[in-house]
Amino acid sequence: MEALVHAAPYTGYVYPNETIIPWGILIVIYPYITGLVAGSFTVATFYHVFGVPRFKPVARFALLTSLAFMLIVPLPLLLHLGHPERALNVILTPHLTSAFAAFGFFAAFYVILVTLEIWFAFREDIVAMAQNQKGLLRRFYRALTLGSDEISETTRAYDAKWLKALAIIGIAGAHGLHGYVGFVFGSLKSREWWGSDLMPAIFLVSAIISGIAILILLYVVTSRFRKTVIDRDCMKGLAYLLWGFLIFAVVLEFLEFANIVYKGREGIETVMALIAGPIWFGVWVLQLGGSVAAFFILTYVIWRGTQDKQLIIGVTVSAVLVLVAVFAMRWNVVIGGQELSKTMQGLLSYTPPIFDREGISAVVIVFTLPFFVLWGLTRLLPPWLSHGRQAQGQIPSITS
Repeated sequence: MEALVHAAPYTGYVYPNETIIPWGILIVIYPYITGLVAGSFTVATFYHVFGVPRFKPVARFALLTSLAFMLIVPLPLLLHLGHPERALNVILTPHLTSAFAAFGFFAAFYVILVTLEIWFAFREDIVAMAQNQKGLLRRFYRALTLGSDEISETTRAYDAKWLKALAIIGIAGAHGLHGYVGFVFGSLKSREWWGSDLMPAIFLVSAIISGIAILILLYVVTSRFRKTVIDRDCMKGLAYLLWGFLIFAVVLEFLEFANIVYKGREGIETVMALIAGPIWFGVWVLQLGGSVAAFFILTYVIWRGTQDKQLIIGVTVSAVLVLVAVFAMRWNVVIGGQELSKTMQGLLSYTPPIFDREGISAVVIVFTLPFFVLWGLTRLLPPWLSHGRQAQGQIPSITS
């Protein structure tokens, strides 16, 4: 993998070849977007697998959200490569000992799986729209039916059976997809900040809470644009999910830090200097402060049984705090780990460029793209309407 490198100022004893940080902000956004995929899919499984009715209003929307972000996940890695066309070599000449190379197989498997699940979830709608649309849209939906245009109780039961089976497989697929990202960092013994057995679990749980949070935010925003009432039971269910998984995330992160301090291996003083120095704001204010603030807000909302507007505001603010906290966690792991000198007697500092192939502007564009993809998917497969309204040819956009 060819990387763009950035010069970094340093203090203490640092090897000359360490004055660059090869993994920049694009590698920060890569696991962040991957986490949104796993988390939003988790919400869908609570309805399709476990049959929790309160999640029905967002179940199909969660599937579309997961696919939209998944389609963009490879982009940060492709931009990071010096020759992105070489990415196909991962499939043509598989190198199974590389965790990054295995991503190609994980990604392909998950895209196929979630696409099939979406097809079964929307099949009845696709058939209805194929019969009522005109022109190119009619041909498009007829192609999507795959020649299966029968709608009956038998076909509905068949669709539900396959949808549940695919969702069960998807639980392992989506969570394995992000668990491997934590494995990439946790398996690197050369970095004191990374080599932890808890890293895969921390990445996975933080992915789930970030995915739930982005779904909450999108559900609230789209409901406002569509001028529809937000389902109170659904918001309560999402609040409970976010609150429960947030507890696990905070506990695991605390255990990892306590484990590093307790072992007290050589260089622990430099790790503490890193936390108190270059990344102190990201660790104590954004990551820890955001998580704790979100936890107390959700605890208050659940304990007091708040309703209506107060419920929506409290859960939405918590979701925003969680999204910021998880991004800070990704930054602290990816960038913070590289700011530790391999001598463990020096620190580097990293400032991302603004206009660069791996700069802030590129990251903003990459992170914006999934929302445009989601808008397009909801135009073609509206997740909010009943089958009857869709059969009349009403295909609104995400903001209609």
